[in-house]
Amino acid sequence: GVDKPPIPALNVPLLYDSALAAMSLEQKTTFALVVFLFVFLLILIVRCFRILLDPYRSMPTSTWADGLEGLEKGQFDNTLA
Repeated sequence: GVDKPPIPALNVPLLYDSALAAMSLEQKTTFALVVFLFVFLLILIVRCFRILLDPYRSMPTSTWADGLEGLEKGQFDNTLA
């Protein structure tokens, strides 16, 4: 193959800066918004998986304990009628 000369480490930040300078303000804003949305989506996905894996840790014990006591007392039959 054709041997390309390696890019010096000094050029990488310059290329990055020139790419940012070439972008318009609207493109920068859109890019930032998309990155923010991806981070937000990632946080929501992680949170949903934690709730799915351990649903009773996220809710207070009184909520579902009271519900169980109510079901054991036979109140569920009254709600159906």
